[in-house]
Amino acid sequence: MMKNQLAGLMKQAQQMQDNLKRAQEELARTEVEGQAGAGMVKVVMTCRYDVKRVQIDPSLLGEERDMLEDLVAAAFNDAVRKVESTTQEKMSGLTMGMPMPPGFKLPF
Repeated sequence: MMKNQLAGLMKQAQQMQDNLKRAQEELARTEVEGQAGAGMVKVVMTCRYDVKRVQIDPSLLGEERDMLEDLVAAAFNDAVRKVESTTQEKMSGLTMGMPMPPGFKLPF
């Protein structure tokens, strides 16, 4: 009886590992967009923090450099928060029903 339970547990662990790998691959392809200045500065990045595009509204190019730099930084920060939220959402579905210690974060 114990042997069958162990085999079942191992099978569950393997399935979870396979699902985790697929989720990580999907997140690598998932893009989020961070914005600042009412959409005048946009940053597109994957959920692996790879920046794909930075768009700056042409009307900002004549503006003060400090303001433009602040907007770019704010757009990056917005994108990072969205990556973290998207990743947490995706991974929470994988671990549903499995007891995880408090503060345990996926992916590793």
